[in-house]
Amino acid sequence: MACIRNGLASCLAFESGVLYKVFAEIGPLEQLIHSAIADALPLSVAVLIPCHNEEAAVSRVVRDFLANIPDVTIYVYDNNSTDGTAAAARAAGAIVRRETLQGKGHVVRRMFADIEADIYVLVDGDGTYDASAAPAMIAMLIDQQLDMVTGLREACTEGAYRPGHVLGNAVLTGVVRRIFGKRIGDMLSGYRVFSRRFVKSFPALASGFETETEFSVHALELCMPIGEMPTDYRERSAGSASKLRTYADGVRILRTIVRLVKDERPLLFFSLAGAILLLAGIGLGLPVVVEFLRIGLVPRLPTAVLATGLVLLSFLSFACGLILDSVTRGRRELKRLAYLAVPGIGAVAGAPGRAAGQDGGQTGGQGIRRLHRGLAKSFW
Repeated sequence: MACIRNGLASCLAFESGVLYKVFAEIGPLEQLIHSAIADALPLSVAVLIPCHNEEAAVSRVVRDFLANIPDVTIYVYDNNSTDGTAAAARAAGAIVRRETLQGKGHVVRRMFADIEADIYVLVDGDGTYDASAAPAMIAMLIDQQLDMVTGLREACTEGAYRPGHVLGNAVLTGVVRRIFGKRIGDMLSGYRVFSRRFVKSFPALASGFETETEFSVHALELCMPIGEMPTDYRERSAGSASKLRTYADGVRILRTIVRLVKDERPLLFFSLAGAILLLAGIGLGLPVVVEFLRIGLVPRLPTAVLATGLVLLSFLSFACGLILDSVTRGRRELKRLAYLAVPGIGAVAGAPGRAAGQDGGQTGGQGIRRLHRGLAKSFW
């Protein structure tokens, strides 16, 4: 028995993420994880569920998260549902609110503005995401003092992904990775855990499903600490229909990426536009110049004027890119200051009387040690 106790005590010295991975595979000890979180983390957690006609699935989603996260508050925002979504969510134990502007982006903007918490869990109300992964995602956010943890979707049923969605997600994620940074693996995942600092500094300009693209670009542009964790992804509950329009929403997401490149990388955007205009101008003007050198005349005057205009526009585009790049740098600095104005997860998890100059890493370490002590106390 002493050997067993010594072995278990050694296990408690590992990082909390490892502990969750080990204990999550031991069915009878799931309750240990839940009670340890409640004892060790004096942080408020809010689960945010945007819904539109999800009567068939939302009650199970609410019950699953209530069972997996101790002392959690669940908010369901009904986005003009015509079925019994609101009643089903309320009966399952959620706080139900309403957003009349149609679209997931509008709902996310309203939720982030209205709800106050230390940690936010955002999940779809269609029952496709695994609620049991939430404690480990929250632990990862606190343990590593991150601002966003994304659930990397791993299909566990044959019908989890609709035709074309895997390819579309890979292409769109690849474009964002190429331009903004390679720290994301599933840009369109709807299962995320956020810090308060992220939520209260996120501008939320999107209106629809492109809001996930904004999440990723916002985090990458401000160089936020982010992480990812594989989670099961299953097909929708029976009676629940997808609101995602494969081609229409795919075009909207691609258009959002282009807009974000223009807003966040103006020098790149306008340099590419200028290069295209310059090549077009040279292509049209070169034959005119060759002909002028040969005969001393310009018989194709309209072509010469067009080529000159395109070259002038190309230089104007380059100049706009340089000017807007300076403007964007100033905007990025302001966004960074707004982000820093909100206390980080390490400061929130620390003692209320924490000195102003105390190192955030020390506070995070204290939170991890409290988590370990909570696990040990719950076990024995």
